[in-house]
Amino acid sequence: MPKIFNLYAKYYDLLYRDKNYLAESNYIKKLINLYKPDSKNLLDLGCGTGRHILNIAGSGIDVSGVELSEVMLEKAIENLRDKSKLHNRVKFYHGDIKSIRLKEKFDVIIMLFHVMSYQNSNNDIMLTLKTIKEHLNENGICIFDFWYGPGVLTERPEKRERILSDDEISIFRTSNPVMRINENIVEVNFHIDIKDENGIKIEEFAEIHSMRYLFKPEIKLFLNYFNMSLIHIEEWMTGKMLSEKSWYATAIIGNKSEK
Repeated sequence: MPKIFNLYAKYYDLLYRDKNYLAESNYIKKLINLYKPDSKNLLDLGCGTGRHILNIAGSGIDVSGVELSEVMLEKAIENLRDKSKLHNRVKFYHGDIKSIRLKEKFDVIIMLFHVMSYQNSNNDIMLTLKTIKEHLNENGICIFDFWYGPGVLTERPEKRERILSDDEISIFRTSNPVMRINENIVEVNFHIDIKDENGIKIEEFAEIHSMRYLFKPEIKLFLNYFNMSLIHIEEWMTGKMLSEKSWYATAIIGNKSEK
């Protein structure tokens, strides 16, 4: 995924201005309180611009974030500058979640905004789980969200258009999904037009984000290889039981008990 977000990241926070990071962070904190209430530290793999973990750090947990996109990482560091009280609780690292090794263990690992679904191949998923395994305390948990296969196949993605703007620019984004049904992947073709406040085009680009949708049995199979287990699974944010209409799911995984 080396080129994804190179240009997209420049406008990431505006594109997802309406995303409720605070509500999502509170949802994650609720799950942590339920499944690992004694947590002292947390690692965010694929932390983006850091808006989830900056909210979580505010609750008293030391957090670290790993991000591959240098542009996204710069924005995360910039976002941290505005929160002086958190400077001693937050660390950011540049690296690939499939290979980075921080030589540190964590009580909680999170992967949010479909980072797991960006791992398109079986090998990508295995390498990501290996990173999780290497960094997770013995009784720690990992929380990640992903595109849920039954939901994607029941209500297939459609072409969408969106316009967003601030005081300086306006963005017109189209997303055109293509199903690669035999690979369990949706290719989301983004086309972005950027104009200034006078309506003059200043940039235009396209990116393809390939998203893998996953199924509960295959997740269990991957986890079994690393002697890990699926602790809990539910619909993202709602906490409901998964159904054929659930597009996004939340999984909580951990090391298998020695008992």
